[in-house]
Amino acid sequence: MGSYTTSSSSAQGESMNGKLIFRQLFEKESSTYTYLLADSFHPDKPALLIDPVDKTVDRDLALAKELGLKLIYAINTHVHADHVTGSGLIKTKVPHVKSIISKASNAKADLFVEPGDKIYFGDIFLEVRATPGHTLGCVTYVTGDGVDQPRPRMAFTGDALLINGCGRTDFQGGSSDKLYDSVHSQIFTLPKDTLVYPAHDYKGFTVSTVGDEMLYNPRLSKDKETFKNIMQNLNLSYPKMIDVAVPSNMVCGLQETKSDL
Repeated sequence: MGSYTTSSSSAQGESMNGKLIFRQLFEKESSTYTYLLADSFHPDKPALLIDPVDKTVDRDLALAKELGLKLIYAINTHVHADHVTGSGLIKTKVPHVKSIISKASNAKADLFVEPGDKIYFGDIFLEVRATPGHTLGCVTYVTGDGVDQPRPRMAFTGDALLINGCGRTDFQGGSSDKLYDSVHSQIFTLPKDTLVYPAHDYKGFTVSTVGDEMLYNPRLSKDKETFKNIMQNLNLSYPKMIDVAVPSNMVCGLQETKSDL
């Protein structure tokens, strides 16, 4: 994908206080977090949604409108198995919005990202880091490193790293070995005050930090062999939404019409 830009030089060098508009939203049935981010200093207030859910698209779009934002991207951290993404539905309601997912996911979208790519919305950007293991195509989106970027940094980890946990590794090309290496090399190398925002939480937590997860995560703070043993013995049930969610999410959340085939 490279770098996609909607930039304005007017914000360069200015204080970051109030520059980033940020909202954490929750879909209770799948315990999914959706994140709304925007550059308030840019005249268009360009915005993006991370991991939107189909059932809460109207809520998310209403909030963006209320805040005076121009939604430009609907992006996913991976092909979800527990809910249908809202990115396709968003595109039918706001036609100029582009959907984004990793190239490694093999799913359909308008734009595909690879490790090292940057997604700009105004003068703020997200850096793409490959974090496979929960699925083959998982990525983590991290706010940029620079004086003109939000501080502390923020990592949107999808299902790779949860608060005091991690995503399962027993389907969709999952691998506990890959997940351990991904988290330790791509997330735990970030500054320890980096805020961790996962795609889900089932216990009422909203945010953690890289430093806390390195110390206290009951799975990923262990050595690799202990982690792999933990993951192999979770004995989790078959995901109830997987047979509906995955086929839909491979095509941006909407099954193709006959005219598209």
